[in-house]
Amino acid sequence: MEWVVLLPPIIAIALALWTRQVYLSLMAGVWIGTTILAGGNPVLGLRGLVDQVVVVFQDADNTRVILFSLLVGGLIALVQVSGGVAGFIAWVQARGWGRTRRSAELLAWLVGMFIFVESSITSLTVGTLSRPFFDTLKLPREKLAYYCDATSAPVCMTIPLNGWGAYVLGLLAAQGITAGAVGLLAQSLLFNFFSLLSIVFALGLALTGWGFGAMRRAEDRARETGEVTRPGSTPMIAEEVADIRPVEGVAYRARDLIVPIAVMVGMIFVGLYITGKSNLAASGQAASGFWGMMAQASGSTSVLWAVGTAIGVAMILYAIPRPLRGGKPVLTLVQSTEWVLKGSSGLVGVVALLVLAFALGQISRELEMGQYVVGLIGDDVPAWWLPGLVFLVGCFVSFTLGSSWTAFAILIPIALPLAEGLGLSLPLMLGAVLSGGVYGDHASPLSDTSIISSMSAACDHVDHVNTQLPYTLLLAGISFVVFLVAGLVV
Repeated sequence: MEWVVLLPPIIAIALALWTRQVYLSLMAGVWIGTTILAGGNPVLGLRGLVDQVVVVFQDADNTRVILFSLLVGGLIALVQVSGGVAGFIAWVQARGWGRTRRSAELLAWLVGMFIFVESSITSLTVGTLSRPFFDTLKLPREKLAYYCDATSAPVCMTIPLNGWGAYVLGLLAAQGITAGAVGLLAQSLLFNFFSLLSIVFALGLALTGWGFGAMRRAEDRARETGEVTRPGSTPMIAEEVADIRPVEGVAYRARDLIVPIAVMVGMIFVGLYITGKSNLAASGQAASGFWGMMAQASGSTSVLWAVGTAIGVAMILYAIPRPLRGGKPVLTLVQSTEWVLKGSSGLVGVVALLVLAFALGQISRELEMGQYVVGLIGDDVPAWWLPGLVFLVGCFVSFTLGSSWTAFAILIPIALPLAEGLGLSLPLMLGAVLSGGVYGDHASPLSDTSIISSMSAACDHVDHVNTQLPYTLLLAGISFVVFLVAGLVV
């Protein structure tokens, strides 16, 4: 009966995609998991469900991500009510961007490519800057959510000058791979087929407008009816926050959006540096260069500092008297505070979804689901099959757990010694692990990156997952075939 450990995430995801009731579906998955942990007693499982939700907040990283998600709503409200979003639209369109479907989609893709320091910040920035253009041009928000997702984890793992790269290097060091670890990671990026395909595929969609499946139907709906979201859908951010109008009489200025966003992105680097340096000092370790510091940095702390600082800078910026308003500010500090609270209240649904997703991930780890799936690989598998098989296992583990980093931690200690023992290419096997992990972070409805992508695009979360799933499955299938070929020739 060991296979029952697979039930909680599989049932939760299947119910969410089938019924579109994502909250109830995740709650059902958590309940099934706690019931299994309670020896099959459903009553004790209900008590365990409550306990698991409470445990989520005992993890500091989880709590920081939840607070970050709430504050994001406040930042979105501020940049809209100040006229910053309207000013940015006018500024971009004056330079020939954002006037056509192609330029709007290319803008979303380019923003995602340039902000590779942290996946949540990438998703948030792409959605915040691009949503006005998508809505104006009647492009579906599902398509924008796809760009948010396709340029977050895939880009962060393709350009790993961030916490992602440092985390992988830390896992390699735990396997005794220190000398040449950076070179191994750099070589493996050439074999990170799923991430590379995701980036190129998203660019191809932006350039050509091609599409199929649920995404094409969403595009047809938006074009023919003007409805950028599916009728009856539940966007991850309340419409009263997504559609805030600027205060009356304010002059629209692009800088009122660009300055807070630039501060937020810049503060990520500051936060990573400060937390990395302080954690190194606390552990008594000597400074070991960029990667050593990044390995000790706290990504959740950095994103929370970043959005909090951006809100503070925005409040001060808008409180400065404006000559065009007769010496009055755009917003007083009291008014800004009210808008931050109003914007944050519109993201309660996101927080609830994150809490349930974190709880389900906790339960799956307690049930050792990942280790069980890895253990299904037999000893008689041909060596050339292994890169492809490791990729598939990584896809399954990361998709059901909603975490690429957990998949990395489970698979790297197994895949790399296996490659050494069988004489397989280490960069190829590491690339297979990275590709499989990124798949789940990109495609899973349980991934915090996917949830934040839905939020920043103001899209229904299940609609986002349903429309991008055919694309991610296609790219995963191509990646699997390429890994099989690579296993034969590398």
